[in-house]
Formats: sequence, C-alpha cells, structure tokens
Amino acid sequence: MLGTDCNTAKWDEAQRMETKPFTGSFTLQEPIGEEGISAAVKVMRSGRLHRYNTAGDELSETALLEREYAAYQGSRYCLACASGGYAMQIALRAAGLRPGEPVLTNGFTLAPVPGAIAGAGGRPVLVEITPDLVLDLADLEAKAGSGKARFLLLSNMRGHLVDMERLAALVDAHGLILVEDCAHTMGAAWRGKKSGNFGIAGCFSTQTYKHLNSGEGGFLTSDDPEFMARAVMLSGSYMLYGRHGAAPDPSVFAGIRLDTPNCSGRMDNLRAAILRPQLAVLEDSIERWNERYRIVEQKLRAVDAFHVPVRPPEERYVGSSIQFLIEGISKPEAHDFVAANKALGVELKWFGDDEPVAFTSNHKSWGYVEAQQLPKTDAILSGLFDMRIPLTFSSDDCAQIGEIIASCAKAMPLKGAA
Repeated sequence: MLGTDCNTAKWDEAQRMETKPFTGSFTLQEPIGEEGISAAVKVMRSGRLHRYNTAGDELSETALLEREYAAYQGSRYCLACASGGYAMQIALRAAGLRPGEPVLTNGFTLAPVPGAIAGAGGRPVLVEITPDLVLDLADLEAKAGSGKARFLLLSNMRGHLVDMERLAALVDAHGLILVEDCAHTMGAAWRGKKSGNFGIAGCFSTQTYKHLNSGEGGFLTSDDPEFMARAVMLSGSYMLYGRHGAAPDPSVFAGIRLDTPNCSGRMDNLRAAILRPQLAVLEDSIERWNERYRIVEQKLRAVDAFHVPVRPPEERYVGSSIQFLIEGISKPEAHDFVAANKALGVELKWFGDDEPVAFTSNHKSWGYVEAQQLPKTDAILSGLFDMRIPLTFSSDDCAQIGEIIASCAKAMPLKGAA
C-alpha cells in the first residue's frame, strides 16, 4: 500500500534517476505490408470498392476474407462488417434481443460494449470482475439466477479469458444466450478452443489497435445458420447474400430476408484487401506479441507492489497489452505515477480517474447506462494501469519499458517496491 508523503519533489527526484528515457511511440503500428498495399491499389484501380460490385461468379475481396477468416476461426460462417462494435450490435439483434431487455456484461470493459447493447435496444446489467480482470462468476451466477436476463455479452477485456468451461456450464444451467466480444482475443483460446466459439457468436475488431489493422472493421462468426442469415440481412445485403464467402445456404434466407431490416454496416473491398495478407501471418504476429509481453511481464512481476493478472495454463493469450494493479493507491498518487512514467517516455493509462482519458472510461462515465453498485470492480479500477505493446517495439524496448515502470514504483513509498 502507498504511503501518504508522495509529493512533487519526490517525483522530480525520481525523474532525475539515471534511467534512460524510452523514445518510442505507443501508438505507432507496423506499416501495411507490400502485399496489402498492392492488393489495395488493385482494388482502387478496379473501382470495385463496394463488396457486391463483382463481375460474373467472381468472389470479392470481402467474400474471400470471410471465407479465410471462417477457416482460421474454425467456424462455419463469417460476416465482415464495419466495426467490432457493429458486429456486437447486430449479433444481439440477430439473436433476438427485444427492446428494453437486460443484457449481462462485464462491469469493466470498453465503451463500445455497453454502447452495442444500447444500440441494439438493450439494457446493460453489469457484472463484477476479479483482480485478474475477468468476470466474477459468482456475481454472474447470482445475477443470471434472477431469471430476468436471457443474454450475456461477454467481454474478453484486454485479452483476459475467464475459465471458459465453468462459464459454459453456467450459461447452460441458466439458459443464457452467449455472445463473445473478442476484440482483444483474436487468436486466443481456452484448452485449444478459440475465443469466439463458446456461444452463438464471436465478435472481432480490425480497428488499428487490434490484432489485424484496417483502421476500422470487424467480423462476426457463428455456426448457427438462421442467426447468421439474420445478421447478413441486418448488415445490408440488398438481397445479394449469395455473394458472401462464408454464409448459410440461400435457402436459409427464405423466411428471413423480407422481415429483417437493413442496418447498413458492411466492410468494403479496400479494407478486406489490406486485411487478407495480415490474416495470413497472424499466428506469427501472436508469437511476436507474446514474446514482448513476457519480457515486460517478468519485469513487472518482480515488483511486489504490483498485481499482474494471472494467466491460467489453459489460456492461450495474445499479449498486445499488459495490465497491473497497485492496491490502495490514491488518486493523486496514481496521477503522479502516470506522470513519472510519461516523463521517462512510458505511456500508462489509468482506469480509476473521475473522467475518461481516451479509452479509459468506466461504468460511472456511461451516462446512458443505469447507475449500478459495483464495489469490487470499483476497487480494482482505482488501482488499474494499462499499457499497449505494439509490434513496433523490440525486445530491448520492452525490457527498458519494464525497467522504467519498476523504477518509478521504487521511487515511490510503495510497500514491497524497493
């Protein structure tokens, strides 16, 4: 626990330590490869950017990407769409969410998750989390046991997987419809079963800071033909569902196509062309992320004042970011800790502030969500720090970053930091 005598002078002293500042960028991603650039240029030269603008029996870049992602994911169907948030929204609608109906979801997640519930007409019911940043299954069971909620939108927040076997048993016992938000777990798995394959649908993002980068974009995957037919129509197919790469048989659409609204949110061929080469090397990218994650993780776990979320042996994770908790840190001390790291070039995000900074909003700043009491989650968020690990960082960069964070902790009166 922190002491109470942290002040500006101490932080100035910490910043004058003989610690070499880090000079890299936490927002710089790897460039699009030449194969992706060539494919994108080919699409632009053709003028056929719209996914349904095809000639004869050719498959568009988007349809080819759907086929390839379905194969990677091990799912029967895949729909490429405008964003991961849009994928969640139409997943809930395609699964039968009714206006005003409650949807269980993580008390700690990013704003697009409750936003998708609200956008689909639902009402978020927030579930507590544990210090390992996953759903508190006891709280989930208590809230599911009320019988008021049919849906669980599970957010695999910051890439952490809850015990998916226990979750699946709980979902079955309470008859919940499970939709997985896999924006941070593309390629992750639990006992070899990929994230996104545990419920009716998996929702993925290809926004710049995710595991594939098209600026914006997303996927929706499922093995349920009627669900996916509704999702395809919701995405805005203009009755051209036969031009998809991984969609149900056209016969499945017969009773669906005229009763499902068009809520346009398609992916275009330009983004698909950029993504296909990235998907081909995704497994290599995951290994590179995890190598970098482990270097930073080792440095942080050496600081007793930090709790770094435990990675269960059953989990295959994708370490594109890292989190740690400092129990008992005050708001002024948290601000000072973030500032000290930033002075040495390390950009940490803190989820315990009164106002959101960039993506760090928490449930208290979602004004469209009914206020709910989450004491366990609030205690965790008050000391939760987060950091991106771009693939533009080298192994040496990651070691230096870990050392800077640890040195800033040791410069504070942190119990166990020295």
